[in-house]
Amino acid sequence: MQEQPGNQGGKGRPVAWHALPPEAVLEQLGSTATGLTEAAAVERLTRHGPNVLEREQGDSAWKLLWRQINSPLIWVLIASAALAILLGKVTDGLVVAAVVVLNTLIGFVQEYRAGKAIEALGHMVPESTTVMRDGRAVDLPASRLVPGDVVRLASGDRVPADVRLLHARNLQVEEAALTGESVPSSKRVAAVAGDAELGDRASLAFGGTLVTSGTTTAVVVATGRATELGRISHLMEQATDLSTPLTQELARLGRIITVGIVILSAVLLGVGLVRGYAFSDAVMVAVTLAVAAIPEGLPAIVTIALAIGVQRMAARRAVIRKLPAVETLGSTTVICTDKTGTLTRNEMTVRALWTPDGRYELTGVGHAPDGQLLWGGKPTDAPPEDVVSLLRAGVLCNEASLLAGSARAGSERWRMTGDPTEGALLIAAEKVGLGVADVRARRPRLDAIPFESEQQFMATLHADGPERRDLFLKGAPEVVLRRCAPETDADAVLAEVERMARQGMRVLAVARKDAPRATSLQAQDVEDGFTLLGLEGMVDPPREEAVAAVKGCHVAGIRVKMMTGDHLATAEAIGLQLGIHSPERPGLTGARLSELDDAALTQAVADTNVFARVAPEHKLRLVRALQAKGHVVAMTGDGVNDAPALKQANIGVAMGITGTAVSREAADLVLTDDNFATIVSAVEEGRRVYDNLIKSLAFVLPTNLGLALILMAAVAFFPIQEAGGVHAPLMAMRPTQLLWINLVATVTLALPLAFEARELHVMSRPPRAPDAPVLNRFVVMRTGLVALLMAAGAIGLFLWEFLRQGGTRDAANPLPLAEAQTMAVNTVISFQIFYLWLCRTLMGSMREVGLWGNRTVFVGIATLVLLQAAFMYVPFFQRIFGSAPLSAGDIARSVLVGAVVLPVVGLEKWLRSRGGRQTGRVPLPEGRARLPA
Repeated sequence: MQEQPGNQGGKGRPVAWHALPPEAVLEQLGSTATGLTEAAAVERLTRHGPNVLEREQGDSAWKLLWRQINSPLIWVLIASAALAILLGKVTDGLVVAAVVVLNTLIGFVQEYRAGKAIEALGHMVPESTTVMRDGRAVDLPASRLVPGDVVRLASGDRVPADVRLLHARNLQVEEAALTGESVPSSKRVAAVAGDAELGDRASLAFGGTLVTSGTTTAVVVATGRATELGRISHLMEQATDLSTPLTQELARLGRIITVGIVILSAVLLGVGLVRGYAFSDAVMVAVTLAVAAIPEGLPAIVTIALAIGVQRMAARRAVIRKLPAVETLGSTTVICTDKTGTLTRNEMTVRALWTPDGRYELTGVGHAPDGQLLWGGKPTDAPPEDVVSLLRAGVLCNEASLLAGSARAGSERWRMTGDPTEGALLIAAEKVGLGVADVRARRPRLDAIPFESEQQFMATLHADGPERRDLFLKGAPEVVLRRCAPETDADAVLAEVERMARQGMRVLAVARKDAPRATSLQAQDVEDGFTLLGLEGMVDPPREEAVAAVKGCHVAGIRVKMMTGDHLATAEAIGLQLGIHSPERPGLTGARLSELDDAALTQAVADTNVFARVAPEHKLRLVRALQAKGHVVAMTGDGVNDAPALKQANIGVAMGITGTAVSREAADLVLTDDNFATIVSAVEEGRRVYDNLIKSLAFVLPTNLGLALILMAAVAFFPIQEAGGVHAPLMAMRPTQLLWINLVATVTLALPLAFEARELHVMSRPPRAPDAPVLNRFVVMRTGLVALLMAAGAIGLFLWEFLRQGGTRDAANPLPLAEAQTMAVNTVISFQIFYLWLCRTLMGSMREVGLWGNRTVFVGIATLVLLQAAFMYVPFFQRIFGSAPLSAGDIARSVLVGAVVLPVVGLEKWLRSRGGRQTGRVPLPEGRARLPA
């Protein structure tokens, strides 16, 4: 119901304008059929405010920017950059700082664009409209409209505010953006029930909708934020933008890394002091540990992995607007979807015919006239005369047009203009061989009574030769039956109508009578005397690919729920065909949802998959109820009515073709083909991205921990030696060498993991639990195992080489230490190269992913080998990093030690997969688990 300040009923209750007759509406608004006076309008404009949708003041750009910076991981990166600069490595510090800037800018742009969703609502209000003021029609800006103004609207006009119809002729309004109805809504002046849902309030037209045919004079009953459009704007402001599972876990990981580094640095500082380090040396060791332990390249890897996911999704017709949404798709547990155009083709199609002589079926879907007429399930050789008469009448009593596409485009490119329901009648005739153009040429129209919502029928008069005249009637079955001859078996006809309706069909009745002397039509000509030709039942058929996609969702542990503005019977019938609906769990209407409290709604969400005649607030409540049960919700939609729920959902999915600007701005993902199957492809891609991020973590973190262990072992156990008369600690690696491994070696090898193909059976396992940590037991165990191997190998070869060279430090001859440190670096690099192959699949063996399955791995390895050669043999790099050339034998030894990771981690993989087989469960390192329904 409309809530208009100053226009409530008794005791402050909102007025149900749609339930009042026009005279009562004018009386309550203090207006007349000739409109307001200018003085009254000015006073009301002061009281109610302008007819605009004002948004609350959003956060400033500086506040948005600070929000991106103020996160644990970003602070860790900033500290890393500062530490690198304190160590004298300005270039390395600037590289890390660049990562901070990149991540900050991406987040800032995403949040800034998201804030534009409510602003887009304002574009749906027209700039000017025709208003009655002081008894005459004037054009005024729509912003100056007030309750009580009388406006005139015609085909093509956008409705400027919520209005109550006073007079209407053949009025149809496109309300899909508000109600989800797949065809324009017929409007009438007569009052409707007070508890009618939004889509059934035929006596109202709502601001922002479009008049597609007819004319009307109407009185404004609500303006600005009191309109349905304004109410949705308010709901959008209430909707909460939720952080994604990935952003939550990265923040948690950042906190863990921060705390861990602070503790380890403090411990190492104390150990150094106890062992006799100079205070400055001890502090520098602690700083070096921070440089070693911080995964500087990880944010860049995450950003690039997500960006690659965006590109892959775009290739599959899913455009990501907010980068972290890529990963959110992979953890989706429930998809709430609209029906029209998403699960269905949004192409009305005649599927059933009934005549007094029998029932028939028509095959084929869409706007292409390809199909067969079936009787008893078998094709007919030629259409019977009763079918020809029925379909011919549907062609003649019709305002739509059917145009064939070019031969190059093919039959599927036939174009229909006019009402989709009438277009379906033309296509049905073409399917049985009745050429629309030929039928109309043989029986030219002489006169017509156009369809009007009040009368629910259309009639046309046609010439059939020089003397004969045919009068055809088409409309709602009960309306047509009242005008048919008494011998018509009305009970049998209505039973057939009910049977078609249960199958989700929209039913039209068609009748005919002779009018031998008529040259024009009058109202009395269509009162009685007709012979019923039959019924035509039509549906908006499900997309074939949507059926398979819904089945794929169920296999993947994802529940699919339909939320539509259409009627319940239609929604249930389509849901049954798609595998969404079960007769044991009947659907619910928006009216019923309004009666449920939060506890009952939570139960309804669990038990029901089809929701019909739902309003924006119903969708918003349903999404919140699902989230309260721990679900990660993907919500699809194309209208203004979907925008609040799109914004509230964990992942909002808007339609790119039929979607409004408002819905696209509120969404995280836009489908360029409006196809539900594309959502499933995007979920699959999201799971692949998350798997690859886990692979990157499992690859990067052991290196950082391994480097920290190498440094800690040196502080705890290596001797303090004299170099140039100064006592200094002996280190297996210099700080610059640690940065070399962190920023160069790790990134060149970790980035190829972002290009890995999906794991086998990625869509045959349940969604990962929303609270499953990124730093899970698998990552922790693998990190510890590989880090210990890496540290042991690097320290062992460092000591072997250093002792083989004499085991002393001499400022005049630093080569022995430089060679030993280079040997340690080379060993870590070798470990990383071999370990990369093991990280290409989380569960399986190399045989499953294939040697050539990801060619970027070879590019990464080749790049690193070249860089490492420069590190060892190019003088410029030797001066910067303190490296030294190694012999072929030294390189072979470091490679051999690095290869130890292959059998060790291979055994760990085998034991883990064997444990999963014994328990009958697929081992899932991501912590996947089915949520309760």
